[in-house]
Amino acid sequence: MKTKIRIIIFPLAALAVLLMISNSCKKKSEDNNPAPDPPIGAVTDKDGNVYHTVTIGTQVWMVENLKTTKYNDGSAIPLVTDITGWDTLSTPGYCWYNNDSANKITYGAIYNWHTVNTGKLAPTGWHIPTYAEWSTLITTLGGDSVAGGRMKSIGTIEGGSGLWYAPNTGASNESGFSALPGAHRNGNGTFSSIGLGKTSYWWSATEYNSSFPWYLYLSNNTAQAYLVYGYNKNFGYYIRCIKNVK
Repeated sequence: MKTKIRIIIFPLAALAVLLMISNSCKKKSEDNNPAPDPPIGAVTDKDGNVYHTVTIGTQVWMVENLKTTKYNDGSAIPLVTDITGWDTLSTPGYCWYNNDSANKITYGAIYNWHTVNTGKLAPTGWHIPTYAEWSTLITTLGGDSVAGGRMKSIGTIEGGSGLWYAPNTGASNESGFSALPGAHRNGNGTFSSIGLGKTSYWWSATEYNSSFPWYLYLSNNTAQAYLVYGYNKNFGYYIRCIKNVK
């Protein structure tokens, strides 16, 4: 009888040991396999947002607008939703179009130039393009009369295959830059809805003078790429980052 009891207990004990070993191995396997790495060539910001990249000539650009709420040192960028608060701001701030975070995924965040000027906005190894770097991109894409079309995403709202309103002149996106139209925030704190479908603006890191920075402007009704100035540092525009040159 004792022999039979031993024969029954031994397999149960062995099974328990095997289960413990299995669970231990599974845990080690999970610990050694965290979340999948981002796609090759992609970059991740401090919020964990992943951006694809594209090489255009000698430059490497993000394919999406920046959407981080943290600087590259991990500190928070102030979220400013109040109209008066934005109007009087002389320090960094960001927001989402119409103060609606649902616009984050498609359009990214809107930043004032004070945020750009911190030098901490882009992910490590990247930076906000200077006037000269935007100019290089435009030259690489054939000059300012056609570069905008080669940067713009294709399709139109009317055709049900894009976010630009017709005619989306010259749009081919042959550069892979995939520029989308997006509304900006005026210096007085109000939002300009005309940008949705018609225009978009991206900051440069370069000042024209102490009041006005340079920015890039694209429109649905021309293939032109405009590098201009004329709006002050309280305006809110989008950001595309460029990779540092080693």
